[in-house]
Amino acid sequence: MMILDVEVYTNYFLVVFENDAGKIASFEKTDDEPLNVARVSHIMRKNLTGGFNSSGYDLIMISAALENRDCADLKRISNAIITSNLPPWRVARDLDIRMLSGIDHIDIIDVAPGQASLKVYAGRLGYPKIQDLPIPHDAILTRAQMDEIKGYCINDARVTRTLFEALRPQIKLRSEMSKEYGVDLRSKSDAQIAEAVLRHEIEKITGNSIRPPKVADGTTYQYIDPGNVKFQTPELRDILARLTAHDFGLAGNGSIQMPDWLRDTKIRIGTSDYQMGIGGLHSCESGQSVRAGSSHILCDFDVASYYPSIILQQGITPDALGDDFTSVYRSIVERRLAAKKSGDSVTANTLKIVVNGSFGKLGSKYSTLYAPNLLIQTTITGQLCLLMLIERMEAAGAKIVSANTDGVVVFAEKHLNDAVNDVAFNWMIDTGYVLERSDYRALYSRDVNNYIAVKNNGGAKRKGAFGEPGLSKNPQFTIVTDAVAAHLSGASDYRDVIRKCRDINKLVMLRKVTGGASWRGDDLGRAVRFYYSTDVGADETIDYSKNSNKVPQSDGARPCMDYPDEFPADVDFERYVGMAKLALKGMGYA
Repeated sequence: MMILDVEVYTNYFLVVFENDAGKIASFEKTDDEPLNVARVSHIMRKNLTGGFNSSGYDLIMISAALENRDCADLKRISNAIITSNLPPWRVARDLDIRMLSGIDHIDIIDVAPGQASLKVYAGRLGYPKIQDLPIPHDAILTRAQMDEIKGYCINDARVTRTLFEALRPQIKLRSEMSKEYGVDLRSKSDAQIAEAVLRHEIEKITGNSIRPPKVADGTTYQYIDPGNVKFQTPELRDILARLTAHDFGLAGNGSIQMPDWLRDTKIRIGTSDYQMGIGGLHSCESGQSVRAGSSHILCDFDVASYYPSIILQQGITPDALGDDFTSVYRSIVERRLAAKKSGDSVTANTLKIVVNGSFGKLGSKYSTLYAPNLLIQTTITGQLCLLMLIERMEAAGAKIVSANTDGVVVFAEKHLNDAVNDVAFNWMIDTGYVLERSDYRALYSRDVNNYIAVKNNGGAKRKGAFGEPGLSKNPQFTIVTDAVAAHLSGASDYRDVIRKCRDINKLVMLRKVTGGASWRGDDLGRAVRFYYSTDVGADETIDYSKNSNKVPQSDGARPCMDYPDEFPADVDFERYVGMAKLALKGMGYA
């Protein structure tokens, strides 16, 4: 694969290619030097190419450059793409750009999770060099500045290559799916794949082209009693009655509006409070520490494939897809389960994307899967069934210590273990859904979305702020959460974990800074990486360039945009120790 990246100035155009071996080929156009059109066109047509946001920018710019437009015209096109509210393809059409044909290209901007900039992904990947555009985009470049921009562009291409490597399993899976369905899915997100596959399969059955439905202003939807929810208390029966009587309206973006009365209602069961919403149910605990010890059980009951199960059970279909949606969706779910059972992980993982990704499109008014009625039927049914499980567990003498979207954590005396299992079994019979149990030694929660659960084998399940680093979240002093997890699981003392750390990537925070940041007079860019230093004053901060306000949590921090060759000698380990101590306190640990 040839990774490509483009830079455009009023007097300079550059396209850079990097091959699998890391070799760079760069092609420039200036007011005095023409672009090697034949060579660039050959590379594009004879190789699989890849980029980041390349379908919406780089490919358009390369196509325009191959038409021998001058640099000033290319800069006007670039500005139009970046500043226009129109889709890039409309800009290309309106400016009469003939798009390069016969190319094989993958754009990973939608494949990568988290919807971040390339600079932020560089930080999440621990890439050694994070560099923002070093020269203002509207500058007239000197020859020396052109060389500087070339170095910047090459770094971007290499970051893109690193991101491609991190996404290799996802891209391979998309390639296999593309062959199976005859649709190019390699540059699509999970939700986009689900929509494309379901639309393709239904169009194959009906022979009709499917387009997103048009929903009239003022349309409202009713939640239908699902038939599998039976409450014991009048309070919960009243909530069910109010939900079925409510007219759910749409916001301007086509999303379902949550009723004010539901937003303001805290549901009390036992000694815990729960909050319903369009997105899902959650409990309201904070600063909580729960240990099983020798006299109690602590177990997590998760509902397997919760939303897909509800979608199939309720029998409501998206308007644009009609009755064939249910049969096609069911066949995909059943194929996935059969593949999973037989050990065919490729097919199972392929179809998992379709099954789970489809839900994300139910609330998008631009999608052929748009179905507000199915969205509320799915999410509200899921919440009511969880409340029914919570009510039954509490009635059996157990305590629910946490609940969130598709599962609950149960704390009970050991002699109630059989009763807890009986409640779970009967709930599965009554609802038609499947529960999966996991047992814990302890649960430490800052709140419902941020916690560490210690498994019986000593491992830890980490969520939210305490989760493992990855492409979906910015690093936030990972050593602190690593140390806390090790301490809570009994593996190591948190102070020792921190003081022995020699991995700079675990000591940094990455923050997106709107408008860019500066430190000691140096511009740092819009993605800032820093660590705490003993050589920086406690009152010295990294600041927003536009207003000199402090970048949060940057007191006493040293920027680390380029990783040093050797581990820095000024790391303030004791500050990280103090942060870990506070985190433990905030989780109810004593």
